[in-house]
Amino acid sequence: MGALGWIVTSGLIMCGIAMVGSLVFFVTETTFRRLLMPVVALSAGTLIGGAFLHLVPEGLEEFKGETDIFFIWLLAGFLTFFALEQIIHWHHCRQADASCKAPLGYLILIGDTLHNFIGGLAVAGAFLIDIRLGMTTLLAAAAHEIPQELGDFAVLLHAGWSRKAALLLNMLSGLTFLVGGLIAYGASKTLDITFLLPFAAGNFIYIGASDLIPEVNKHKHLAENIKNFLAFAIGLALMLLLRAGHA
Repeated sequence: MGALGWIVTSGLIMCGIAMVGSLVFFVTETTFRRLLMPVVALSAGTLIGGAFLHLVPEGLEEFKGETDIFFIWLLAGFLTFFALEQIIHWHHCRQADASCKAPLGYLILIGDTLHNFIGGLAVAGAFLIDIRLGMTTLLAAAAHEIPQELGDFAVLLHAGWSRKAALLLNMLSGLTFLVGGLIAYGASKTLDITFLLPFAAGNFIYIGASDLIPEVNKHKHLAENIKNFLAFAIGLALMLLLRAGHA
């Protein structure tokens, strides 16, 4: 199987991983609610860990010393999601009713879509260089996606989405991995997408620090706070292990 076949296969695999959230269908509502906040904390850890341990180092290497431009793009990613959240808040809350729902779910979907698209570009680029390198990169990406997709699914439910809607939208978001891979295959030598690395890092830092961490910090019980902190630390540790695996 050639590079294009591996790229398409990897896209379908990553789309399947987006279905990992369906595991919540097999647990009771009580059990799911007990696990929800730790999984949200895990998602925050993977997002922030992915930004600082993967996107930022790889992006700095791609920018070859142009750190000012790199951090401008990172801030642009952060500010874009800050502005986007303000717009969504205005759109959904301009009537100022108490039932207005936070836009966290929309931000997660947009961030995950961008993340999957960039992942598709990266994995396809590896396959275009060497099939074995592509397979290694795919395995690392899949290991990264499993906890993140489960966490994203939990966050969507926490934001008020139904289970079916969250599962469908997560799957559609996963398809952008294939889209990114096909674009990389067709235009890898002419498409400059290096700016997306710091831009995505800014997105993930904003979502993790501004939206997810405040959610898990709402508990008043020390035991719950410790559990959530440990879940966040596990998310960071998973990203650190993947980073070490690439060293």
